[in-house]
Amino acid sequence: MVDSPVTVTPTMQPVRDTPGRVRFGIFEVDLRTGELRKRGVRVRLQEQPFQVLAALLATPGDLVTREELQSRVWTTDTFVDFDHGLNKAVNKIREALADSAESPRFVETVARRGYRFIADVTVVDLQSVPAEVDAPPTGDPSAADAHESFEAADPTTTGKGWTPRRALTVAGGVLALSSVILVGWLLQSRGRSPAIRSLAVLPLENLSGDPSQEYFADGMTDQLITTLGQISALRVISRTSVMGYKGARKPLPQIARELNVDAVIEGSTMRAGGRVRITAQLIEAVADQHLWAQSYEGDLRDTLALQSRVARAIADAIRVNMQPKEQAALKNVKAVSPDAYEAYLKGRYFWNKRTADGLKRAKDYFETAVALAPDYAPAYSGLADTFALLGDWQYGVMASTEALPAAKAAAIKALQLDNTLGEAHTSLGFAFSGFDWDWVSAEREFRRAIDLNPGYATAHHWYAWHLSLMGRHNQAIAEMREARSRDPLSLIINADLAEILLIAHRLDESAQQSRRTIEMDRDFALAHNQLAEAYLQKGRGDDAIAEFQKAVRLSENSPVCVANLARAYASSGRSAEAEKLLTGPKNRSNAAYSNAAEIAMIYAALGDKAQAVGWLERAYNERVNPGVLLRPGFDSLRSDPGFRKIVKRVGLPE
Repeated sequence: MVDSPVTVTPTMQPVRDTPGRVRFGIFEVDLRTGELRKRGVRVRLQEQPFQVLAALLATPGDLVTREELQSRVWTTDTFVDFDHGLNKAVNKIREALADSAESPRFVETVARRGYRFIADVTVVDLQSVPAEVDAPPTGDPSAADAHESFEAADPTTTGKGWTPRRALTVAGGVLALSSVILVGWLLQSRGRSPAIRSLAVLPLENLSGDPSQEYFADGMTDQLITTLGQISALRVISRTSVMGYKGARKPLPQIARELNVDAVIEGSTMRAGGRVRITAQLIEAVADQHLWAQSYEGDLRDTLALQSRVARAIADAIRVNMQPKEQAALKNVKAVSPDAYEAYLKGRYFWNKRTADGLKRAKDYFETAVALAPDYAPAYSGLADTFALLGDWQYGVMASTEALPAAKAAAIKALQLDNTLGEAHTSLGFAFSGFDWDWVSAEREFRRAIDLNPGYATAHHWYAWHLSLMGRHNQAIAEMREARSRDPLSLIINADLAEILLIAHRLDESAQQSRRTIEMDRDFALAHNQLAEAYLQKGRGDDAIAEFQKAVRLSENSPVCVANLARAYASSGRSAEAEKLLTGPKNRSNAAYSNAAEIAMIYAALGDKAQAVGWLERAYNERVNPGVLLRPGFDSLRSDPGFRKIVKRVGLPE
C-alpha cells in the first residue's frame, strides 16, 4: 500500500488560530515557512532539528520528554537509532542558536528524561489553519502507483497545543511531508514555481551511525544523480563535483553559485536490515527556499524503484518536461538482489576513487555482483568501466591488450541485458575508440550514450577525445566544455579541456584553462604539465621547464611528465639532461605498460627519429591509446614516413 501526500482543502475544515511566528532573544522562527532567523538573517537548520525545535517551542518552559519527541518527530515505523538521531538534532539546534549544553540559554537537557526550552517566547502573529486534516482515499488519482512496494511515510504529530504540521498548513494548500517539515510554499500549486533547469544532488547524509555504511549513502547519491541525469531538460552536476561538498558547512546559495545551478537537493539515507529510507528536499538556490521534501521507505530490493520515485517527484516539483522515453525509464525499474546491489554499490564506491588499488577492489565487487545476479546489467556496465580504466596509461594495472577487450565484452553483455544503459554505451564506445580503432562504431556508441543519459559527464568527456582524434577540434572543445558544465569541479575534465585546446593550437586559451585548474588544486600534476606544454609551444622554455619540474615532482615521476621535461630540456639545448631522463620511463616499464610512447617522445625531442618511430611501433603493437599520437611532442615527426604509416594504420586523419 502507498500513502499519497495529504492534500488540504481549507474551505471544508473548521479553522483555529495557531502561532505563525514566534520570537525569543535575537531569534525568530516562522513556522509557516520553516525559517529560523537571527537578527533577520536566515540561519540554516535541517528539517528534523527544526521539527524538534518547533516541538520545544510549542510548550516553552515545560519538559518535553524523549518519548513525546519520538512520537511527534519520528514515525512509529522509524527504524533509525532514535537516541542517536535525537541527540544529533539537539546538537544542530544548539549549533544554530550558539547555545551550549553546559550553560544553556535556550535548550536545557533534563537528564535521561528530555529537553526544555527555557527562554521567553513571544508569539509575533497567528495563522488560521484547519483543525483536522484527512488523507485522501487510496483511490485518489494523486495516489502513487500501486505496484510500487515502498511507502511514502506520512508522519503525524500528536500532543497538546498547536503542532508543527498544523502550523505549516496555509489557505492556498500545501504538501504535508513524511518525517520532515516542508519549509516553503508549494510554489507549483500557486503558479510561481521558479525556473529550475539545473541542479546538484549534494551527498546524502549517512544516518546509520555506522561509518562503514558510507558507501551506501554515497551510492544512493550517485544513483540519484544518474537517474536525474537521464532527463534531458535538466543539467545535473556529476558526482565528482558534488562529493567535494561532503561534510561542508557552506551556505547553500554559495554552493549553488560555485556549481552554477538553480537548485540543490540535500537529504539523508538510512539502511537497517532489509529496509532502506531516503529523505530528500529540493531547495531553490538564490532565495534559499524549500520547494519540496519527502521521505520514502521500502525493502532493499526495491531501492532502485524508490530512487526513481524520488526523481519523478523532483521532476514534478520543478515542472520539467520529460520525453516519453525518459518517463518510461523512470518507471520501468527492476528489482535486484540486495546482496548483488550491495556489491554493486561497493564497486562504484571504489571505482570512483580512481586509484589503482580502488580499481582492483572495484573489479572484485563488480564480479561478485555479476555472480550473484547474472541478469543485472549495471553490474556488467560497472565492470566495463573498471576494465577501461585498468588498462589506461594513468593506472597501468593491466595491459591494454587484456583490459580493453574485457571492457568491451562486459559492455556488450550489459547492453544485451539492457540496451538503455548510457554508461554501458559509453564504455563500449571507449573500447571501440581506444582499442579497436573502429571510429564509426565508437561515434555511434558515444552519441547513443549521450542521447540516453545526457547528464553523464564521462560520456561527453570521452566523446570529446574521440572527436579530437578525428580532427574535429571545435566539436571536441564544445563537447569537453559540456562535460565540464556537468562536472565543473572535475580536475581531469578541466585538465583535458586544456589539452584539447593545446592540440587545436589554441595556446592562450589552453594556458588560461590550465591556470584555472591549478587554482582548483595547486597539487594537480596534469594541470602543471598542460600549462608547461602551452608555454613550450609559445617559446617560453624556462617557464615550461619550471612547470614540468613541478609536474614531475607532484606526479612522483610520471613517465608522461618526465618525457615532457626531457622535451623541454632538449628544446633549450640541454640535451645531456634530456638523455639522462630516458632511464626513468625505461626503468618503470612493466608487462602492463611499457611507456613506449613516452620513450619515443624523448627520442623525438633529441632528434633521433629512427628510435622514436621504432618505439612508436612497439606502442602500436601494444595497442596504446591513439591519443598519444596527438601530443605536441610528436610534431617534429608529422612529416616522417614511418610516423605517417603508423597514423594511417591506426586510421586517424593526417
